[in-house]
Amino acid sequence: MSSSLSARRRLLLSLLLTAAVPGWAAPAAPRVEVWKSPYCGCCKDWVAHLEKEGFTVQVHEVGDLDGARRRLGMPERYASCHTARVGDYLLEGHVPAADIRRLLAERPAGLGLAVPGMPVGSPGMDGPAYRGRRDPYEVLLVRRDGGANVFANYR
Repeated sequence: MSSSLSARRRLLLSLLLTAAVPGWAAPAAPRVEVWKSPYCGCCKDWVAHLEKEGFTVQVHEVGDLDGARRRLGMPERYASCHTARVGDYLLEGHVPAADIRRLLAERPAGLGLAVPGMPVGSPGMDGPAYRGRRDPYEVLLVRRDGGANVFANYR
């Protein structure tokens, strides 16, 4: 019995030490680069949502968001108030952090995710000014041919 207890103690100690060793922690969420207007409050709120969810965010404030969106390659028909890039994917609009994580985990073929327009209740469009209102919306997986499929529904 004492050898069994000693083995458990060694295992517990090794687990505790492993967790304390730098470099053994779970990898940080990838960096998200965001192109937005310097005057957009809901974009700032979306950035805050991502940061709260553990993403590192780099913001590029631009005067010509349509030009930035074109340069990045997101089709205009999916436009919202900001465009972002995470890894090899683009993000358009108020995409929830959970869907970004799913995108990066599943790695589907496609250009990225889009939440066209600015639906109330989506991350960044859910502050006190909206008094708890939540409109239904879809997160679209934008294909490289410009078409899209529904990636997630929020009803």
